[in-house]
Amino acid sequence: MGNRSGVDRRTFLAGASASFAVTGLASLGESAAADGKTLTVAAIGHTGRGNFGHGLDTVWLHDSDTQVVAAADPDEQGLAAELKKLKIDRGFADYRRMLAEVRPDIVAVCPRYADQHRDMVVACAESGVKGIYIEKPFCRTPAEADQMKAACEKHNVKLAVAHRNRYHPTLKVIDQLIADGGIGRLLEIRGRGKGDRRGGAEDFWVLGTHVLNLMAYFGGRPTSCSGVMLQDGRRINRHDVNDGAEGLGPMGGNELHARYEMSRGVVGYFDSIANDGTKNAGFGLQLVGSEGIVAIQCDKHPLAWLCPGNPFQPTTEPRPWIPISTAGAGQPEPRNDLAEMVSHHGAPAHDLVMSIREDRQPVCNVTEGATTVEMVCAVFESHRLGSQAVSFPLKERENSLRNL
Repeated sequence: MGNRSGVDRRTFLAGASASFAVTGLASLGESAAADGKTLTVAAIGHTGRGNFGHGLDTVWLHDSDTQVVAAADPDEQGLAAELKKLKIDRGFADYRRMLAEVRPDIVAVCPRYADQHRDMVVACAESGVKGIYIEKPFCRTPAEADQMKAACEKHNVKLAVAHRNRYHPTLKVIDQLIADGGIGRLLEIRGRGKGDRRGGAEDFWVLGTHVLNLMAYFGGRPTSCSGVMLQDGRRINRHDVNDGAEGLGPMGGNELHARYEMSRGVVGYFDSIANDGTKNAGFGLQLVGSEGIVAIQCDKHPLAWLCPGNPFQPTTEPRPWIPISTAGAGQPEPRNDLAEMVSHHGAPAHDLVMSIREDRQPVCNVTEGATTVEMVCAVFESHRLGSQAVSFPLKERENSLRNL
């Protein structure tokens, strides 16, 4: 178990530097191919069951190193619309047939419904693809993540997960701010989902995995977890569990609270309450230090804000929230490509291409995807055990709510 007193500057900077060892992304207009070879891309979707995700299919149209050549969708009308959108004519009802006949270099696994992800990724890996870009949530259980990771390792496939905020260049600025003592000692990390009608387990899966991915980035890998799941203020039981939306598997409750011990000696928290009144403003995480707070608002521009000063010390003077740009806190944003890079998946797609060229792991890779899934399922297992702490890696590799 990590040191509970928090993260000092030297420890944080060492961890952050290691995490960013592979994040030197080239300009999106700069070719990554020394030999000029274009990588072919195919998209897998499923109209009515997650469709083609949030732009995972179209990003490749804007990368000079890739060419979209085919798409698969079992829905006839959905496939016709997708082919028109991608301006291609090669479509398949069966993605396995597409993989066998087209043999693309990269596959975008686009459906949001997570119950399809394991089979699609394993089929892609076994077909000989070089890279996979997959919608989140990564999959439904640690067992599925184990199988996906094993398939990618066996066939040397580079897999990237669409936690796009993980690629935001402002993260480097926050790393340096913390390492320089800009918020004092990092004491804790607090994350929230959107807190809309999906509050609780669904919010945790669909939006919380973005937050968990960043929590593990700043805090290090989780070492233990305790959590509780509630329905209208009471602990959920087996009668509250049902098959959740978007193929996510068993879930229940409209409120969820989790606590993680992280390997860099900081504690991370995640909370989600249905209709919490925040109007989605809580979606993200706060890095709480002894001398300030950095608030990260997922999918927003600017991504982060700094509130200087001891957050536990009352003051009669208002404390400003200072925007953090890629040039630093309080500095004008010098870049005009952040929407393309982050919101439209440009940086993750380009980094996947580079990881194939350089034979390295993508920034947000299969291991990071598996970690978010295990962090979710750890709360389910802790709740099943009366909210006692459970250690990572989890012994239970399935969804514990099946046995609640």
